[in-house]
Amino acid sequence: MARNKRGREAREAVVEEVDGGLAELIPDRDRPRAWTLLVDGAPQSHVDLDEPAYLDFEYQRRIGHIADLVAPPGKPVHALHLGGGAFTLARYVAATRPRSTQQVVERDTALVRLVRRELPLDAQARVRVRGTDAREGLAKVADGWADLVIADVFSGARTPAHLTSTEFLADVRRALKPGGYYVANLADGPPLAHLRGQLATAAALFPELALAADPAVLRGKRFGNAVLLASDRPLPVAELTRRCAGDPHPGRVEHGRGLLDFSGGAAAVTDAAAVASPAPPPSVFR
Repeated sequence: MARNKRGREAREAVVEEVDGGLAELIPDRDRPRAWTLLVDGAPQSHVDLDEPAYLDFEYQRRIGHIADLVAPPGKPVHALHLGGGAFTLARYVAATRPRSTQQVVERDTALVRLVRRELPLDAQARVRVRGTDAREGLAKVADGWADLVIADVFSGARTPAHLTSTEFLADVRRALKPGGYYVANLADGPPLAHLRGQLATAAALFPELALAADPAVLRGKRFGNAVLLASDRPLPVAELTRRCAGDPHPGRVEHGRGLLDFSGGAAAVTDAAAVASPAPPPSVFR
Protein backbone atom coordinates (compact mmCIF):
# COMPACT_ATOMS: atom_id res chain seq x y z
CA MET A 1 0.00 0.00 0.00
CA ALA A 2 1.23 3.50 -0.78
CA ARG A 3 1.21 6.31 1.77
CA ASN A 4 -0.62 9.58 1.30
CA LYS A 5 0.68 13.01 2.26
CA ARG A 6 -0.54 12.62 5.86
CA GLY A 7 1.44 9.42 6.29
CA ARG A 8 -1.55 7.08 6.26
CA GLU A 9 -1.60 4.01 4.13
CA ALA A 10 -3.61 4.70 0.99
CA ARG A 11 -5.74 1.58 0.63
CA GLU A 12 -6.96 0.39 -2.73
CA ALA A 13 -10.33 -1.08 -3.60
CA VAL A 14 -10.61 -4.85 -3.88
CA VAL A 15 -12.62 -5.97 -6.91
CA GLU A 16 -13.55 -9.59 -7.53
CA GLU A 17 -16.20 -11.63 -9.33
CA VAL A 18 -18.47 -13.55 -6.96
CA ASP A 19 -21.50 -15.73 -7.60
CA GLY A 20 -23.88 -12.75 -7.43
CA GLY A 21 -21.91 -10.43 -9.71
CA LEU A 22 -19.01 -8.00 -9.34
CA ALA A 23 -18.07 -7.41 -5.70
CA GLU A 24 -16.15 -4.30 -4.68
CA LEU A 25 -14.66 -3.51 -1.29
CA ILE A 26 -14.22 0.26 -1.18
CA PRO A 27 -12.07 1.77 1.60
CA ASP A 28 -13.70 4.34 3.87
CA ARG A 29 -11.43 7.38 3.71
CA ASP A 30 -12.60 8.61 7.12
CA ARG A 31 -12.02 5.37 9.01
CA PRO A 32 -8.64 3.66 8.71
CA ARG A 33 -9.91 0.03 8.75
CA ALA A 34 -13.44 0.43 7.41
CA TRP A 35 -14.81 -0.77 4.07
CA THR A 36 -18.03 -0.66 2.06
CA LEU A 37 -19.09 -3.76 0.14
CA LEU A 38 -20.90 -3.26 -3.18
CA VAL A 39 -22.22 -6.00 -5.47
CA ASP A 40 -22.95 -4.90 -9.04
CA GLY A 41 -22.87 -1.32 -7.79
CA ALA A 42 -25.46 -1.81 -5.03
CA PRO A 43 -24.21 -1.09 -1.48
CA GLN A 44 -24.49 -4.25 0.64
CA SER A 45 -22.54 -3.66 3.85
CA HIS A 46 -20.21 -1.33 5.71
CA VAL A 47 -17.70 -2.80 8.16
CA ASP A 48 -15.27 -1.10 10.54
CA LEU A 49 -12.81 -3.75 11.69
CA ASP A 50 -11.61 -1.50 14.54
CA GLU A 51 -15.13 -0.71 15.73
CA PRO A 52 -17.55 -3.53 14.81
CA ALA A 53 -20.33 -1.90 16.84
CA TYR A 54 -20.31 1.07 14.45
CA LEU A 55 -23.19 0.88 11.96
CA ASP A 56 -22.97 3.28 9.02
CA PHE A 57 -26.06 2.40 6.96
CA GLU A 58 -29.33 3.90 8.24
CA TYR A 59 -31.33 0.68 8.05
CA GLN A 60 -28.59 -1.27 9.81
CA ARG A 61 -28.60 1.26 12.65
CA ARG A 62 -32.31 0.58 13.07
CA ILE A 63 -31.73 -3.18 13.10
CA GLY A 64 -28.95 -2.59 15.61
CA HIS A 65 -31.42 -0.81 17.90
CA ILE A 66 -33.70 -3.85 17.73
CA ALA A 67 -30.79 -6.19 18.50
CA ASP A 68 -30.08 -4.02 21.55
CA LEU A 69 -33.67 -4.45 22.74
CA VAL A 70 -34.20 -8.18 22.15
CA ALA A 71 -32.71 -9.03 25.58
CA PRO A 72 -31.14 -7.20 28.54
CA PRO A 73 -27.93 -5.30 27.60
CA GLY A 74 -24.94 -7.56 27.07
CA LYS A 75 -26.84 -10.82 27.49
CA PRO A 76 -25.75 -13.47 24.95
CA VAL A 77 -28.40 -14.46 22.40
CA HIS A 78 -28.91 -16.95 19.62
CA ALA A 79 -29.08 -14.98 16.36
CA LEU A 80 -29.81 -16.21 12.84
CA HIS A 81 -28.85 -13.99 9.90
CA LEU A 82 -30.49 -14.79 6.57
CA GLY A 83 -28.16 -13.03 4.14
CA GLY A 84 -24.57 -12.39 5.10
CA GLY A 85 -23.05 -9.58 3.07
CA ALA A 86 -19.92 -8.61 4.97
CA PHE A 87 -21.36 -9.97 8.26
CA THR A 88 -21.93 -6.44 9.59
CA LEU A 89 -24.81 -7.30 11.89
CA ALA A 90 -23.24 -10.55 13.09
CA ARG A 91 -20.14 -8.54 14.03
CA TYR A 92 -22.37 -6.03 15.82
CA VAL A 93 -24.09 -8.70 17.91
CA ALA A 94 -20.75 -10.35 18.72
CA ALA A 95 -19.34 -6.99 19.88
CA THR A 96 -22.36 -5.87 21.91
CA ARG A 97 -23.36 -9.30 23.24
CA PRO A 98 -20.19 -11.35 23.75
CA ARG A 99 -20.61 -15.14 23.87
CA SER A 100 -23.65 -14.97 21.61
CA THR A 101 -24.08 -17.94 19.27
CA GLN A 102 -24.85 -16.96 15.70
CA GLN A 103 -25.57 -18.57 12.36
CA VAL A 104 -25.22 -16.76 9.03
CA VAL A 105 -26.88 -18.21 5.92
CA GLU A 106 -25.36 -16.83 2.71
CA ARG A 107 -25.68 -18.68 -0.60
CA ASP A 108 -22.90 -16.71 -2.35
CA THR A 109 -19.96 -18.83 -1.23
CA ALA A 110 -17.48 -16.84 -3.35
CA LEU A 111 -18.56 -13.68 -1.53
CA VAL A 112 -18.11 -15.44 1.81
CA ARG A 113 -14.55 -16.38 0.83
CA LEU A 114 -13.78 -12.80 -0.21
CA VAL A 115 -15.13 -11.34 3.02
CA ARG A 116 -13.38 -13.90 5.20
CA ARG A 117 -10.08 -13.15 3.45
CA GLU A 118 -10.26 -9.36 3.36
CA LEU A 119 -12.44 -8.62 6.40
CA PRO A 120 -11.82 -11.54 8.77
CA LEU A 121 -14.18 -12.18 11.65
CA ASP A 122 -12.94 -11.92 15.20
CA ALA A 123 -11.54 -15.32 16.12
CA GLN A 124 -13.51 -15.18 19.38
CA ALA A 125 -16.85 -14.59 17.67
CA ARG A 126 -19.10 -17.65 17.74
CA VAL A 127 -20.39 -17.30 14.18
CA ARG A 128 -21.11 -20.25 11.91
CA VAL A 129 -21.59 -19.55 8.20
CA ARG A 130 -23.73 -21.84 6.04
CA GLY A 131 -23.29 -21.61 2.26
CA THR A 132 -26.84 -22.26 1.10
CA ASP A 133 -30.12 -20.61 0.16
CA ALA A 134 -31.74 -18.66 2.99
CA ARG A 135 -34.90 -20.75 3.09
CA GLU A 136 -32.99 -24.01 2.94
CA GLY A 137 -30.71 -22.83 5.74
CA LEU A 138 -33.67 -21.71 7.82
CA ALA A 139 -35.24 -25.16 7.48
CA LYS A 140 -32.18 -26.68 9.18
CA VAL A 141 -32.46 -24.49 12.28
CA ALA A 142 -33.87 -26.30 15.30
CA ASP A 143 -37.35 -25.42 16.54
CA GLY A 144 -37.29 -22.55 19.03
CA TRP A 145 -33.54 -21.95 18.68
CA ALA A 146 -33.35 -18.24 17.82
CA ASP A 147 -33.86 -15.16 19.97
CA LEU A 148 -33.41 -13.04 16.86
CA VAL A 149 -33.87 -13.75 13.14
CA ILE A 150 -32.67 -11.07 10.74
CA ALA A 151 -33.64 -11.33 7.06
CA ASP A 152 -31.52 -9.11 4.81
CA VAL A 153 -31.38 -11.02 1.54
CA PHE A 154 -31.03 -9.38 -1.84
CA SER A 155 -30.31 -10.81 -5.27
CA GLY A 156 -29.70 -8.16 -7.88
CA ALA A 157 -30.91 -5.55 -5.34
CA ARG A 158 -34.26 -7.40 -4.97
CA THR A 159 -35.54 -9.68 -2.23
CA PRO A 160 -36.19 -13.13 -3.79
CA ALA A 161 -39.87 -14.05 -4.06
CA HIS A 162 -39.63 -17.19 -1.93
CA LEU A 163 -38.57 -15.06 1.07
CA THR A 164 -41.72 -12.92 1.02
CA SER A 165 -44.47 -15.45 1.78
CA THR A 166 -46.52 -16.70 4.71
CA GLU A 167 -44.94 -20.13 4.26
CA PHE A 168 -41.49 -18.59 4.72
CA LEU A 169 -42.60 -16.66 7.80
CA ALA A 170 -44.22 -19.77 9.28
CA ASP A 171 -40.78 -21.37 9.24
CA VAL A 172 -39.25 -18.23 10.76
CA ARG A 173 -41.75 -18.43 13.60
CA ARG A 174 -40.96 -22.12 14.07
CA ALA A 175 -37.26 -21.30 14.50
CA LEU A 176 -37.89 -18.47 16.98
CA LYS A 177 -38.07 -18.91 20.71
CA PRO A 178 -41.29 -17.69 22.35
CA GLY A 179 -40.88 -13.92 22.60
CA GLY A 180 -38.18 -13.86 19.92
CA TYR A 181 -37.87 -11.09 17.34
CA TYR A 182 -38.08 -11.34 13.56
CA VAL A 183 -36.52 -8.43 11.69
CA ALA A 184 -36.59 -7.87 7.93
CA ASN A 185 -34.97 -5.28 5.72
CA LEU A 186 -37.60 -4.38 3.12
CA ALA A 187 -36.92 -2.14 0.12
CA ASP A 188 -39.69 -0.40 -1.79
CA GLY A 189 -40.77 2.82 -3.40
CA PRO A 190 -44.03 4.49 -4.42
CA PRO A 191 -46.77 3.24 -4.38
CA LEU A 192 -45.36 0.94 -1.63
CA ALA A 193 -47.42 -2.07 -2.72
CA HIS A 194 -44.64 -4.52 -1.81
CA LEU A 195 -44.15 -3.03 1.64
CA ARG A 196 -47.87 -3.12 2.40
CA GLY A 197 -48.07 -6.72 1.23
CA GLN A 198 -45.18 -7.67 3.50
CA LEU A 199 -46.91 -6.05 6.47
CA ALA A 200 -50.05 -8.07 5.77
CA THR A 201 -47.96 -11.23 5.41
CA ALA A 202 -46.22 -10.67 8.74
CA ALA A 203 -49.54 -9.85 10.42
CA ALA A 204 -50.83 -13.28 9.38
CA LEU A 205 -48.12 -14.95 11.50
CA PHE A 206 -47.25 -12.47 14.27
CA PRO A 207 -49.59 -10.53 16.57
CA GLU A 208 -47.15 -7.69 17.24
CA LEU A 209 -45.61 -5.53 14.48
CA ALA A 210 -43.67 -2.30 14.11
CA LEU A 211 -42.06 -0.59 11.13
CA ALA A 212 -39.09 1.81 11.20
CA ALA A 213 -38.05 3.89 8.21
CA ASP A 214 -37.17 7.31 6.90
CA PRO A 215 -40.36 9.43 6.94
CA ALA A 216 -39.97 10.19 3.23
CA VAL A 217 -40.02 6.45 2.45
CA LEU A 218 -43.15 5.92 4.54
CA ARG A 219 -44.84 8.82 2.75
CA GLY A 220 -44.07 7.21 -0.60
CA LYS A 221 -41.83 10.08 -1.65
CA ARG A 222 -38.78 8.00 -2.52
CA PHE A 223 -37.41 4.48 -2.79
CA GLY A 224 -35.70 3.24 0.35
CA ASN A 225 -35.42 0.72 3.15
CA ALA A 226 -37.95 -0.03 5.88
CA VAL A 227 -37.20 -2.28 8.84
CA LEU A 228 -40.00 -4.60 9.91
CA LEU A 229 -40.07 -5.95 13.47
CA ALA A 230 -42.43 -8.79 14.41
CA SER A 231 -42.92 -10.89 17.53
CA ASP A 232 -45.46 -12.80 19.58
CA ARG A 233 -44.87 -10.51 22.57
CA PRO A 234 -45.44 -6.75 23.09
CA LEU A 235 -42.71 -4.68 21.46
CA PRO A 236 -40.58 -1.94 23.07
CA VAL A 237 -42.07 0.64 20.72
CA ALA A 238 -41.40 3.71 22.87
CA GLU A 239 -37.70 2.92 23.27
CA LEU A 240 -37.29 1.94 19.61
CA THR A 241 -38.99 5.19 18.60
CA ARG A 242 -36.65 7.21 20.83
CA ARG A 243 -33.54 5.52 19.44
CA CYS A 244 -34.58 5.85 15.80
CA ALA A 245 -35.46 9.52 16.29
CA GLY A 246 -32.00 10.15 17.73
CA ASP A 247 -30.09 8.74 14.76
CA PRO A 248 -28.04 11.02 12.47
CA HIS A 249 -30.80 10.46 9.89
CA PRO A 250 -33.90 10.25 12.12
CA GLY A 251 -36.36 7.46 11.44
CA ARG A 252 -40.04 7.15 12.23
CA VAL A 253 -41.65 4.11 13.86
CA GLU A 254 -45.19 3.06 13.01
CA HIS A 255 -47.17 0.50 15.03
CA GLY A 256 -50.68 -0.31 16.16
CA ARG A 257 -53.55 1.46 14.45
CA GLY A 258 -51.23 3.69 12.44
CA LEU A 259 -49.49 0.67 10.95
CA LEU A 260 -52.80 -1.02 10.22
CA ASP A 261 -53.96 2.07 8.37
CA PHE A 262 -50.67 2.22 6.49
CA SER A 263 -51.03 -1.37 5.25
CA GLY A 264 -54.23 -0.26 3.52
CA GLY A 265 -56.02 -3.62 3.52
CA ALA A 266 -53.29 -5.42 1.55
CA ALA A 267 -53.50 -9.21 1.32
CA ALA A 268 -50.98 -11.65 2.75
CA VAL A 269 -48.58 -13.15 0.18
CA THR A 270 -48.37 -16.92 -0.32
CA ASP A 271 -45.75 -18.96 -2.17
CA ALA A 272 -48.12 -19.34 -5.10
CA ALA A 273 -48.45 -15.58 -5.59
CA ALA A 274 -45.06 -14.35 -4.37
CA VAL A 275 -42.89 -12.07 -6.51
CA ALA A 276 -39.52 -10.47 -5.85
CA SER A 277 -39.40 -6.99 -4.38
CA PRO A 278 -39.30 -4.17 -6.95
CA ALA A 279 -36.00 -3.18 -8.50
CA PRO A 280 -34.68 0.15 -7.26
CA PRO A 281 -34.54 2.98 -9.79
CA PRO A 282 -31.05 3.58 -11.24
CA SER A 283 -30.80 6.92 -9.42
CA VAL A 284 -30.80 5.24 -5.99
CA PHE A 285 -27.14 4.17 -6.17
CA ARG A 286 -25.73 7.24 -7.92
